[in-house]
Amino acid sequence: MAQRASKKSAGPAANHTSAQVVRDLHERMVRIRLFETEAGKLMEAGKLPGFLHLYVGQEAVAAGVMAALRDDDQITSTHRGHGHAVAKGVSFKHMYAELYGRVTGACLGRGGSMHINDVSLGMLGANGIVGAGVPIAVGAAFAAQYRGEDNIAVTFFGDGATNIGSFHEGANMAAILRLPVLFICENNGYAEFTPQSKHMLITDVAERAASYGMPSVIVDGMDALAVHQATVEAVARARAGEGPMFIEAKTYRYYDHQGVKGLRHPYRSDAEVEEWKARDAIDLIEARALSDGTATRAELDETWRRTRDEIAEAIAYAEASPLPDTADLLLNVYSG
Repeated sequence: MAQRASKKSAGPAANHTSAQVVRDLHERMVRIRLFETEAGKLMEAGKLPGFLHLYVGQEAVAAGVMAALRDDDQITSTHRGHGHAVAKGVSFKHMYAELYGRVTGACLGRGGSMHINDVSLGMLGANGIVGAGVPIAVGAAFAAQYRGEDNIAVTFFGDGATNIGSFHEGANMAAILRLPVLFICENNGYAEFTPQSKHMLITDVAERAASYGMPSVIVDGMDALAVHQATVEAVARARAGEGPMFIEAKTYRYYDHQGVKGLRHPYRSDAEVEEWKARDAIDLIEARALSDGTATRAELDETWRRTRDEIAEAIAYAEASPLPDTADLLLNVYSG
């Protein structure tokens, strides 16, 4: 019997979530926030080559999902991929070195921001092509299923990517073959500078999953616990052989499409940005932790302090690392 697709909304996460999970989510989000904040400062100061698409504001999604995965689970990311890499466990030193274009970087200084990866941790790569990570994750899930392994794949993408052919092809294949892959739509309301209402007629992107017979859920993307809870359920389905699931996380990026100052396009108002900041994911989880006794203010502050120290050390490491040698230009280059 064919599985009937369903869509539901996940409200605030249950209060019974363990203290360990709350502390885990908080630390992952703090690490993402501080990594991105410092990376943005370095870019604006002209210390990094190129430009960055920063993840600040969306931390609850990466943290909530990654805290539900195993180390051998695999993910594919987007051009806004630092947060996913940090939450998956890629080291600050290797990430900053990669942004600096140094040989000690995660990709030996050859990938940069939009192609950063660490296959050893299951981070199969950020991707500068919108929607391109979807078929890669579907392929990884197919490989796991074919080998009889129970690890899963997760693909992150934005609302705009669901207009791309690769998304639809990947979703269709995943559903037909009941592959162990999760589709995580980080709906921050804008495809670059275009609001969702201008590039699709539906309000909930999750509606698109139904056309493939794929169940879906909508979560508050500013609530890391809600994201985590939805992901735990989706992961359990996938490992049990019940196929893919689509999770739409309603979230928001604080900075413009690229950089900190960005291009200052008048596509959104300051009031809109501030309204979302009032529901900051880290503030929300800290308030929850303090109110239920999960952590003290001193313990939360220690996480911030420890992370700042680690970042300062990582930046120093990156700046002291050598640039690639031109003699190695053709290494790791493949042709068919």
